[in-house]
Amino acid sequence: MKDTIRVLMIDDDEEDFVLARDIIMDIPNRKYKMDWVSNYGDGLKMILKNDHDIVFVDYRLGSHNGLDLIREAISHGCESPIVLLTGQNDPEIDEMAMKAGASDYLVKGTISSRQLESAIRYSIEHSKNLKEIRALNSSLEKRVRSRTLVLQEALEELEKTKEEIRSALEKEKLLNELKSRFVTMASHEFRTPLSTILSSVQLISKYDTDATAEKRSKHIQRIKSAVNNLTEILNDFLSLGKLEEGAVLINPTEFNLVEMIDELVQEMKLVCKEGQNITHLHSGQEKIIYLDKKCLRNILINLISNAIKFSPEGKDIEISSYINHTQVEINVKDYGMGIPEEDKEHLFDRFFRASNAINIQGTGLGLNIVSKYVELLNGTIGCKSEMNEGTSFKIEFRKKNFLTNSPTNKSQKNENNSVN
Repeated sequence: MKDTIRVLMIDDDEEDFVLARDIIMDIPNRKYKMDWVSNYGDGLKMILKNDHDIVFVDYRLGSHNGLDLIREAISHGCESPIVLLTGQNDPEIDEMAMKAGASDYLVKGTISSRQLESAIRYSIEHSKNLKEIRALNSSLEKRVRSRTLVLQEALEELEKTKEEIRSALEKEKLLNELKSRFVTMASHEFRTPLSTILSSVQLISKYDTDATAEKRSKHIQRIKSAVNNLTEILNDFLSLGKLEEGAVLINPTEFNLVEMIDELVQEMKLVCKEGQNITHLHSGQEKIIYLDKKCLRNILINLISNAIKFSPEGKDIEISSYINHTQVEINVKDYGMGIPEEDKEHLFDRFFRASNAINIQGTGLGLNIVSKYVELLNGTIGCKSEMNEGTSFKIEFRKKNFLTNSPTNKSQKNENNSVN
């Protein structure tokens, strides 16, 4: 303990203070410095300064009592031990004092210097121990909060890792599925034309006279068709590879959309089935657009080829185009087998073949390539289809996405600026 103990006494009777002071001064081997306050309000102010090692509070303080003062002092952060003084030896008051937060309870008139010294020493040591316990608890709480935070971060990192692993497994599963589809597709699509070529070459060698010229010509056409099929498959793979590597560069130019589609229609009529016809209807006054012509051509070739492939003989393919001041819209419609409802969500996936198209030649890459070209041109593509009634694909391009830097637009802006 300190060499000099600072004592505060709050008592409305000065004689009680003098008596207590005399008893304290009789305590041997210790120095004490005593202060006295006679009322509740001044006593509370002195306590809250925390300038004293111990505080004695009388139970009677005018209209208040010492228990109220102890409660209020502790609620405002009093750190000094408080001893309640009373004139009666009442166990009930003793119990209330302990509940209020007093460190001890003494009865006036029966206090000896030895009892007082013991009460002071015990209260100060008890208060010191409480402070240490509070400090330890505070330190422990901080450590717990810190460890909890570390644990929480570890759990979040673990959850993140689990998500990454789950995502990686999903990607691996998808990759394996794509590989399986590729092997299935390649084994069928490459084997069929190669078998055709091999058998036709073997038969041609037998037809070496003028009398068999017609048969020879028939097998030569079969070989050409098979080679074209293989070329289409390889072109699909090359296009997909370039798109995924980012090697396809957009080179927009101004061109007449109507003329481009009409030219394409004439080309595609050469590969139509018997009785099939392709028509094109354009609406709107505008015909000139600013876009990558090659990309748009590849999109339409794929869509028209599919329309021909999945439509029976004698069924027409209809192409419609529309341009206004905000957008360009192109529709390709057929009256073929249609797409099953459950297959529509996977329509633009790589190597996907609709369940009703398994026996029809194809790689399952065409629509995936189309969707990637449309995305490159900042457009959108949608599909509507009914079983055995046909399929319609709609492509839309917003003018703000591709006309901003067109030569015509720049010229018009310059003219407007010169007029202004």
